[in-house]
Amino acid sequence: MFRQSLRPIVWLLMLQLVGASTGCRSRGHTCDNRYRQVSYEYVSAQKKPAYAIAAANPVAHDLAGPHPVQEYIYAGLQQNSEIQEVRLMVESLANRVPQAASLPDPMLGATAFPSPIQTASGEQEFALSMNQKVPWRGKLVTKAGIAEEEVNAARAQLAAVELKVVEQIKNAYFQLYFVQQASEIVEEDKKQLKRIENIVDQMYRVKREVTQQDLLQVQVALSRIDSELVQLQQQKESAQARLARLLHVSPETKPEALDSLPPEQTVQDIQQLYELAIRSRPELHAQLAIIQRDRKAKCLAELQDYPDMTFGFNWISTSSDGISPLANGDDAFMLTLGVNLPVYRKRLDAGVREAQTRALSNARKYDRLKDETMEGVADLFAKIKSQQESVRLLRDDIIPRQQLAFDQSRDAYRVGKVDFLQMIDNWRQLLRYHIQEKRFETDLQQTLAALARQIGDFEVPRVVTQGQLQPEQNRQDLNGNDDSTNEDGN
Repeated sequence: MFRQSLRPIVWLLMLQLVGASTGCRSRGHTCDNRYRQVSYEYVSAQKKPAYAIAAANPVAHDLAGPHPVQEYIYAGLQQNSEIQEVRLMVESLANRVPQAASLPDPMLGATAFPSPIQTASGEQEFALSMNQKVPWRGKLVTKAGIAEEEVNAARAQLAAVELKVVEQIKNAYFQLYFVQQASEIVEEDKKQLKRIENIVDQMYRVKREVTQQDLLQVQVALSRIDSELVQLQQQKESAQARLARLLHVSPETKPEALDSLPPEQTVQDIQQLYELAIRSRPELHAQLAIIQRDRKAKCLAELQDYPDMTFGFNWISTSSDGISPLANGDDAFMLTLGVNLPVYRKRLDAGVREAQTRALSNARKYDRLKDETMEGVADLFAKIKSQQESVRLLRDDIIPRQQLAFDQSRDAYRVGKVDFLQMIDNWRQLLRYHIQEKRFETDLQQTLAALARQIGDFEVPRVVTQGQLQPEQNRQDLNGNDDSTNEDGN
């Protein structure tokens, strides 16, 4: 009798084991091929370090040599490892929405009676039960809404990461531009100093109008030029390695900047820059999505006042054997309904207050981010104006005057009217001004890149007009798609 009563439960356990063993295979088709590849590479790299070295980023020959900054930006948006990381995180979070909207798994129970229960219908030997919990109307929808707002916030953060990477690429590119231009200036000045050396050498060897000390000072200056060129070459290789990292290519890739900068931009209306930043900065959109999430979390906390229902079905196997003369072996069937009782008001009310306070805290955080955005726009706007004026003064006033002073001192030195120290000092000052001009041009381009990120765009609009408040268009043009459409969390 005991073995017969255990037979159904044994069969049930066997079915469960079979289902568990085949379940993984049945779900195998949902495994992402990208996951398989990463898992294989990770295991291979652990077992064979040489595999990890061989799997390093390849040299991107198509990105080597001089290219406009837009080409490097496009490549970075497609390949940068940080952007890929956040994109996959957004994809991962999006899979939480159907999980939040789903009912919990039903419960299946089995009961065996080692000592059968005697009833009028017969002996009860085995029972099965099935239960399904159904949350109160609106709870699952609200949970799914909370998950959706988290995805919206992640999308906005993705746009913020893209803008950050674009700014980093621009900074590396324009730093590379500066080093290249500084190297060319120093090379050109080295040629100029060589001509000065010939003049001094001629005056010393032929006319005996100068001392050997003047000739030695020229040679020392030439050695200093060679030292500067070595340092500039090191800075160039460092800038190329940084740009290669941002492009997710091998450091052996040697990207270079063009010899000319983009046309100068005129930024005049700061009020419209404020409006662009508030409307389009991804960090603000992410915070708005978080506030919306907290509002829905408050609604979910309020819905906890309503009970969840559990529907059930029971079946009891009854045999015709038994001590009752009326035993007929009819099985028993039962329907059940259960509810939880939300009676602990302190806990429920505390959950609502927690959600409200979190929403208020994130609203204040939005205000802080907005204030920081306005401050950043004002600060960068002032820097751009100052840098543009500094470039103009150097290019149009200081350098021409210093060039004239050097030319005059060089000609005067030939006839003995100016000493060597005055002439070489004018040359050094002219060299510093030329390099300073390129430094200011680079700083200006890097500040414009920072302002573009601050207003939520890849570029600062050249002409800011009332009908041009659509900075997402530039991101869409470079990405091929627009990741900012759902950033506002609405």
